[in-house]
Amino acid sequence: MRRALFLIALLAGAGAVLADSNLPPAPYADVQLPDPHKEAEAKALMETLRCLVCQGQSIADSNAEMAGDMRSLVRERIAKGEAPEAIRAYLVRRYGDWVSYTPPLDGSTAFLWAAPALLLLVGGVFAGGSIRRRRR
Repeated sequence: MRRALFLIALLAGAGAVLADSNLPPAPYADVQLPDPHKEAEAKALMETLRCLVCQGQSIADSNAEMAGDMRSLVRERIAKGEAPEAIRAYLVRRYGDWVSYTPPLDGSTAFLWAAPALLLLVGGVFAGGSIRRRRR
């Protein structure tokens, strides 16, 4: 029984160890562009793109291997003179609207844009009702 539990624990921990590949990092994953203006442009774009692995960090902040690949792609394309919006459009086509911290307003994302206003409205209704009940 102990051996089985040990084997299960060992296999459960193996996933984290095997999550990244043994490949070297992408060329521009952690290397800045020589032109400071282009690097600033790339960095600004990277701050607006979500890491698909971490999901809560931008690709500029994430240490995930995929984020490094995406940083490298952004820097390579900026170095070639491609516009940041064209790079963003490419990544959105490839990974979906979720890769962007500012998804477009359309039918599938309308609730995301309306949710803050709806939550404030619901909170205001509850607060108003609570205040009226306390005054009585």
